[in-house]
Amino acid sequence: MTNGEMSNDEGMTKSESRNVSAGLRHWNNRISFVLCHSCFVISSAFHSLAYAAGRLFVRILFACVARVHVLRRENGDRVGGFLLAANHISHFDPFLISLVVRRKIDWMTMAEFFRPRVLGFLLHAIDAFPAERDRADRKTIRTAISRLKDGRVVGLFPEGGIRDGLRSVLEGAPLRPGAATLAHIAGVPILPCVILGSDRLYSKRRWLPFRGTPIWIAFGTAISHFPELQRSEARERIESELAAAFKTLYAELREKFRLTTDDLPHPSQERTGSCRASAPFAMSDADNRSGYSTIARYSLRSFASTTVDSLLCASINVLHSRHRLNGRSREEMERYVVQCERLIPHEYYAASHDADLAKAFKEGRATIAWSSPIRTRFAENDVARAEFFPCPQGISTPTVFLLHALMSASRVGYRRCASRFNQLGWNACFVHLPYHFSRVPRGYWNGELAITCDLIRNAEALRQSVVELRQLMIALRERGGREFGVLATSYGGWIGALLATMEPDLRFVALMAPIVNIDHAIWASPAARLIRRELRRANIEPSLVARHFHLSSPLHCQPRCDPARILFVTGEFDSIAPAEQIAAIQRKWRGSELLRVRQGHFGYRMMRETIARLKERGDL
Repeated sequence: MTNGEMSNDEGMTKSESRNVSAGLRHWNNRISFVLCHSCFVISSAFHSLAYAAGRLFVRILFACVARVHVLRRENGDRVGGFLLAANHISHFDPFLISLVVRRKIDWMTMAEFFRPRVLGFLLHAIDAFPAERDRADRKTIRTAISRLKDGRVVGLFPEGGIRDGLRSVLEGAPLRPGAATLAHIAGVPILPCVILGSDRLYSKRRWLPFRGTPIWIAFGTAISHFPELQRSEARERIESELAAAFKTLYAELREKFRLTTDDLPHPSQERTGSCRASAPFAMSDADNRSGYSTIARYSLRSFASTTVDSLLCASINVLHSRHRLNGRSREEMERYVVQCERLIPHEYYAASHDADLAKAFKEGRATIAWSSPIRTRFAENDVARAEFFPCPQGISTPTVFLLHALMSASRVGYRRCASRFNQLGWNACFVHLPYHFSRVPRGYWNGELAITCDLIRNAEALRQSVVELRQLMIALRERGGREFGVLATSYGGWIGALLATMEPDLRFVALMAPIVNIDHAIWASPAARLIRRELRRANIEPSLVARHFHLSSPLHCQPRCDPARILFVTGEFDSIAPAEQIAAIQRKWRGSELLRVRQGHFGYRMMRETIARLKERGDL
């Protein structure tokens, strides 16, 4: 045996040992490949079986309660990968669309639905995948593109949530960006789909056997991804053709099936009967089991709400009687307005980083205090303060700002509300607005100085509020927070509306009985009788005050965030923020939603119905 063939302890030469090692590696690779392939096959089989089982269950469930009419079903069964884009009017849409498309659809689903473990497991089992509603999630984008390139069907709702009326793409509301970009990058077409009638299933009566609620679904012609165009040009072209296709299919369904107004999309409250805002006498006497006629019940509630509002307006006017303007008020107001006319909102409400605020969040304090950047002549009011209620998931989760009403009596209700948001996976931040709670100067009532005949102080209080909220958002972004919501009432709703004109990345803005038309609030509101008397005595006319509206009146501004994220809530019997004023700004902020509630300006029913509507919209 030569030196090059020295044997090892087993009597095997080095060359033989190398051959054996190479052979083992080869078999290991083959075994690994077989195992991986087997796992893939098993996983695919599991997802296919889960989808088939779910589809069978849904078919049996809807067979007795719905009759589905389909136009061009064959378009939904095209071969190859494609993106299925549909309008969204109810939570039943993906199930009904999946029933009429023979191919398996991987639905892009809101991430919130994956948080409950059981529901998350079921969604993963049918190959649904999570998507963040208001920000681009790279993992979601990669998943969608990978599946499309593998020849699969990916379903999504480009409106970003359930939409009806002017908020719907069917009525011309803008599409959310993303669908066109996905199609162009993946190199697949988009198939438009319109569904109508599914919102009727929110009514319990529609689930009685053999009611046969009609559902209408139409598929359009696939839209090319335009590979010959640049990305921006292709995206614009796809979005334009997709929006046009939605309108065409909508018109086709209405004409072919002679649909009535009741067949078209309605808010879920109207379908369930929980909100009869636009039809005060909608309940028939036959359905009224209380013994009172519908008109009597409506009149009684209107009288009670008006009485409560009148008493509270009287108490506010009594407090206003403590405040007077001086002989220089006209000149001071003129100087202030001249200075403000030179400013645009972003200059007037400019916010900067605050080191004390950032430190408070870093240390995890429950009550956060920092020096307000807007100084007043009251030291107590110059210390901004907020109570932070973190959810167990951490500070990087979405945060809702709770903005209270003028002269709000107690913080207890807002703390309970914060606890409910914590349970839904949201942080909550209860903000002490200027001249309220911890910021009340000695000798004054809670909120007394926020609104008086001193219009300059009123405007600066609004400015303080918006700037401090923006500072909070800056500090939360530094700690990883990316999503924000606003739940605001009355005076807080005024501030929340102004914040919506400044911040683009608000996930929802729920404004309950907000003060939106400042011209009406000053010169017509029953809560401002003594304010008007003092202004007229000081020769401060409406035209002078109106010169500040571009900074302080939401009705005279436009939102910077997506209007579809804004929910206006009005009381039918409200005399302070009348329903017609709220309806006017809802029409101007095209795409926003209006919810009507049977109460006056003051009451607790509005909060319950607002949170319920936010859940239905998928905002929570």
